[in-house]
Amino acid sequence: MIVLNLKTYTDIERSLLFADIADEIVGKTGLRIVVCPPTPYLKEATGRSCDIFAQHTDPEPPGAYTGSIAAEMLKDIKVKGSIINHSEKKLARDKMAQTIERLHMNGLESIVCAATTNEAASIVSHKPTFIAVEPPELIGKGISVSKVRPEIVVNSVRAIKDVNHHVKVLCGAGVSNKQDVKKALELGAEGVLLASAFVKAKDPKTFLAELAGVF
Repeated sequence: MIVLNLKTYTDIERSLLFADIADEIVGKTGLRIVVCPPTPYLKEATGRSCDIFAQHTDPEPPGAYTGSIAAEMLKDIKVKGSIINHSEKKLARDKMAQTIERLHMNGLESIVCAATTNEAASIVSHKPTFIAVEPPELIGKGISVSKVRPEIVVNSVRAIKDVNHHVKVLCGAGVSNKQDVKKALELGAEGVLLASAFVKAKDPKTFLAELAGVF
């Protein structure tokens, strides 16, 4: 599984192109590829790629909550799930737990980010669909955690699976090439989460096809 967090880079108007690219690679490989566009592109993106996730969701239900992104809204526009607790959009523990619950109540999946093995171990009891292990100091640096901090991946996989083997583990932070993906899978991860390496690639289609070919 590959999760593409498009964030809000300056060339983000290409979000729909990226969704089309992902859909094409899925058609060729059968690999699950999740695309996470910025909120304004979510609705249109769902018509172009089957696995569209939000980059963030709030725990509040629909109602008098100005600026909140409710799980029910995502469900209405056929979004399949959401990243939550990313290091660039952290949630308090109770809010994170409420958001996971609200997503699942609406039949949506959750990808919860964890900066450390201890944080990953503390999250697993909330039964997210996925936990993405992503040390923030390596995000966007082009240096993969699977290469320079492999023990974080190994220890996090062990800590998560010891509590709930149904929770799938993703490896994030610095994933930049197919070797990084291969190493992450060897360490026990079941997929990868990446952002800038894909968004800024000179040829994103070829880049994504190379990553998909590892699985």
